[in-house]
Amino acid sequence: MKIEKVRLRHVFGTIETDGLFWEERLVMPLDVYEEFRDTSKRVKWGDQAEENAMKHDAYFVQIETDEGVIGIGGPMDKAVAFIVEIELSHYLIGRDPLAIEFLWDIMHRASVHGRQGNTMIAISAIDNALWDLKGRYFNVPVYSIIGGPTRDEVPAYASMLGFNVLDMGLVKERAAQKQKEGYTAQKWFFRHGPMSGAEGLKKNVEMVKTLRETLGDDDDIMLDCWQSMDVNYVIKLAEQIEEYHPRWLEETALPDRIDSYRKIREATNIPLSGAEHHYTRWGMKQFIEAEALDIIQPDIYWAGGLSETLKIAALATTFDLITIPHGHSTNAGIHFSVSQSPIHTPYQEYLVKWNIVHQHFLKDPVSPENGMIKAPTGVGMTMDLDPDKIEREEEPNFGS
Repeated sequence: MKIEKVRLRHVFGTIETDGLFWEERLVMPLDVYEEFRDTSKRVKWGDQAEENAMKHDAYFVQIETDEGVIGIGGPMDKAVAFIVEIELSHYLIGRDPLAIEFLWDIMHRASVHGRQGNTMIAISAIDNALWDLKGRYFNVPVYSIIGGPTRDEVPAYASMLGFNVLDMGLVKERAAQKQKEGYTAQKWFFRHGPMSGAEGLKKNVEMVKTLRETLGDDDDIMLDCWQSMDVNYVIKLAEQIEEYHPRWLEETALPDRIDSYRKIREATNIPLSGAEHHYTRWGMKQFIEAEALDIIQPDIYWAGGLSETLKIAALATTFDLITIPHGHSTNAGIHFSVSQSPIHTPYQEYLVKWNIVHQHFLKDPVSPENGMIKAPTGVGMTMDLDPDKIEREEEPNFGS
């Protein structure tokens, strides 16, 4: 069997929403500048011209073989699709699609200036498409060919990016609703960083207090700083929220500031998680050797694909660390999670809003039931696109 074509599919559709989809953004590294802290400016992750509908388009990579077996990876944006088309696809044509380790290695070795960022995201999409293809070829779910399942289902935590975090009444209402849906853990995102001053710090603490009072003593609360804070601020924040027993503090600083993570970890009893925006086993090794994190969070669609995430997790287990991948790609994520030891991967993240977006075009989207994500029964990664969701499809146009 040989790869005949690496096809990019650019599809368009409409996501139905219940009012404004992206209600509020999270704190961001750019918030050190006042113009970017304006609460009236929302992140435009989708074109919501109508109150109850949001236009959406995405690129998927479809790897096609001479035996008719295909594999699909994505979604991705145009910049990443460009790299797949222009820089990487020619390394695949005529190759054995089941030789995933070989194909990953030659793409990585060819990308001497792309070991991180969009090139690694493009390699990740191709790698996941190859795993989808391999599962289809053997007519089994992918987890069955990476070691088999350790359990039938994995606890999910509701990741609440895009929900209003400024109105404590809404925070309380949404947190209680997710608890009612069966989630025993939730992650919420801070809106304020160091440059928002004492008032912003108070509001961050108020959100954590509201969550603990709403959810009671037994549920886990995770808190995401999204790379936007510094050592002094996080230590002060941690001191004021430690009484509410967060399960972890996430991405406290930009991923290059590994020494900052180590200093924060030494100064607080709250576990630290991160490395979502870092890449490959070599990048994660930097955090591990510095003893800077308690939970490693590679993204399966960013850090190098399923192939690399498995290596990262194996490395992490030698230090008895937890690996919980960043969770906007549930179809790929569940195959990793269900194949891992429950003590080293106790949760799978479920980004509530991003999964609506990223799974919109999929025929078989994966979602939690009563707070649990079940091991899929379909073949591959169940990545077939749903023609009923595709309003139109265009040939990708990357210019001359």
